This record gives sequence, structure tokens and C-alpha cells, in this order.
Amino acid sequence: MAAVPDEVTEQAPKKKKKGLLLIIGALVVLAAGGAGAWVMLKGGHAKGAENAAEAAKSKPALYLQLDPAFVVNFQDENALRFLQIGVNVMSHDPEAIAAAKQADPEIRNALLMLFSAQDVKSLSDVKGKQKLQAAALAEIQRVLKEKIGRPGVDAVYFTSFIMQ
Repeated sequence: MAAVPDEVTEQAPKKKKKGLLLIIGALVVLAAGGAGAWVMLKGGHAKGAENAAEAAKSKPALYLQLDPAFVVNFQDENALRFLQIGVNVMSHDPEAIAAAKQADPEIRNALLMLFSAQDVKSLSDVKGKQKLQAAALAEIQRVLKEKIGRPGVDAVYFTSFIMQ
């Protein structure tokens, strides 16, 4: 009978070691899962704005034609010049298009001031027209940011461009 207590004492430390290893293993798995969840959630907040922008762009493009076309005069070195520009605004946000319609007088004023400040030399090549297009977009976005708190407009297109 002396052999039975030796077997019991030998099995008891093995069970304690197995239990301890199971507890440590469970803690490691829980810690890894918690760390993974934290990384996923923390990364999710940063990507939330990007996902919202992508979701807005996945909507169909909406266009607003600013009628009538803009006609401005500006001084050239030798003569008085005229510029006529047809402008369309594009957005994926219906609220931004509605705000642009409501802010039409302010947008038109900003664009008239911008267009009348141009010179023939800068508008004679494609790069100059593209620079003017970017400036027009910035002006419209500025007005809309005051109205709805965000730029709202994704692009501005010149549908006609006549210099005389």
C-alpha cells in the first residue's frame, strides 16, 4: 500500500502543471484576441472617414449647370476683351447640389470676380485653363463649406470657353 500513495503524489503535480498550462494558454489566447480587437477597432475609426468618402463617391454623379453662362470683360494689353464660360458643377452628394442651388448668387459672384481677374496670356494654353478650373472649384467649395460645413463639390467642368 505504500506504492499507492507514491502514484497519487506523482499524479497530483502533473495535474497541477496541466491546469496551470491551460490557464496560461487561455490567458495568452484572450490577450491576443483582445489585442487584435483593439487594433481592428482603433484602425476602424481612422478608416471611417475614408469609408464615408468612398461611399459618397459610389453614389451616381449629379450635375448642376450654372445658367446663364458667365460673361466677363477684362483688359488686355491692347484692347478690352470678353470671356464667356459655361460652368457645370459635379458632386456625388445631393445635399451639396441643393446647397449650391441655394447659394447660386454667392457662387456666381465668386466666379465672376475670379474670371474677370484673368488675363489673355494665362488663358491661352491648356494649363492656364486647368489652373482657372481648379481655382473655380476652390471658390465653389469655399462657399459651400460656409453653407454646409464641407466642400461638397467634386469637380467643375467648363462646357464652353470663348475669348474675344
